[in-house]
Amino acid sequence: MGEISEAPRARAEASPLPKPLAGKTVAVVHAAWHSCGSYQVNVSQIAAYKALGARVLSVAMMDSLSAPPHGGRWPAYLAATHGVGADRRYFCSATNAALASRLLLDGWWRLIHGDQASWLIEIAKRVPIPDDLERIDLIHTNHYFTLPFVERLKNGRRVPVILETQDIQARQYVLRNQGGFFIPPYVGYEEMLAVELDWMRRADLCAHLNEEEDRDFRALLPQARHALIYPAVQEVPRAGGREIIIVASDNYANYMSLRWLLQEVAPRAGGAGVRIYGNIDAGVKRRDPALYEAHRSLFKGRVEDIGAVYADAGCVLLPTIEGHGLSIKAVEALSCGAPLVATPLAFRGMGVDPSTLSNVSLAEDAEQFAHFWRAAQARADSGETPPASSDTRRFYEAVFSPEAYARALAAVLETLSA
Repeated sequence: MGEISEAPRARAEASPLPKPLAGKTVAVVHAAWHSCGSYQVNVSQIAAYKALGARVLSVAMMDSLSAPPHGGRWPAYLAATHGVGADRRYFCSATNAALASRLLLDGWWRLIHGDQASWLIEIAKRVPIPDDLERIDLIHTNHYFTLPFVERLKNGRRVPVILETQDIQARQYVLRNQGGFFIPPYVGYEEMLAVELDWMRRADLCAHLNEEEDRDFRALLPQARHALIYPAVQEVPRAGGREIIIVASDNYANYMSLRWLLQEVAPRAGGAGVRIYGNIDAGVKRRDPALYEAHRSLFKGRVEDIGAVYADAGCVLLPTIEGHGLSIKAVEALSCGAPLVATPLAFRGMGVDPSTLSNVSLAEDAEQFAHFWRAAQARADSGETPPASSDTRRFYEAVFSPEAYARALAAVLETLSA
């Protein structure tokens, strides 16, 4: 199959959005995750397909053994995802009954050696299809490990499948394995990547949400059909306060980045303040209780209205030293328009030189980050608030706005149906 060049992402003109999916039903299949960048991407996908005229189904698949709505992580997921925006929602997962099958042998035995790639595939093979599922005309699925479930979702029909990769997952598993306990012989990156690529070949189109990911997957799967489509990220309120903030979800890369800030940067920051929002507090407390206790006053936990947090911001810190793929929290920070103190890695995959953005202070090391952080604190102490417009806000509007994303999807759909 051929390649698709990057869809245009310029600021939308006055012309109305096309409605190529009018009368069609699109299933957005996604992991049952919340309070993270992937969840925000899924919400934006649903909104974009609705804007293109489709009836949209959200099909949430749990990546563990637990029956909805009361088992395992389902209550927390349901409580946190009222804003999905789909016309209809489905909740799917394998249950503990799957342990009576070959799951222990095919999946768990490999998991204890670190093979998270195969474990998730084996779970997805055992997720039941909803009995009352509507007829589907297009499937937009997220992450390779949903594909065994998606194949059965098609019910033998020829339904086009767009796979949104959201990074090379084998990279994430290697990072995650650093904080876990596994037994030798260890399954490494190459073995997990092979599992991922094998399933990706079954999609009609592989959509990638940043430049690094797009480049890597084109090289790894030269015969597949690819498209670079930057994700839409729902804008947050414009910053107009004086608080210095960090917003972060609980994953290993965020933990490593925050640990660097607290251990290496904070002692050099001269008492500059910060408020840390999101469920990263639980991750720090679990992985390094002493570090959490030393800085527990900074952690504010998950809040229901993250928009109010951004509205009160005078500066956002992005102390990113670990991680792959596009950072959705970094895009949110762009949209609020506040001054940013950031490392270069925070802008990975965005196709922009952050040094050209006038309200970004780019730090190459801990000392420089601390210097910019102190300057932000001085601005806050003097009562300075962010201006109404900024380079980062304009960049967000041109590249990551929901309308730009919908137009990019419409362009890809034209090539998919050709």
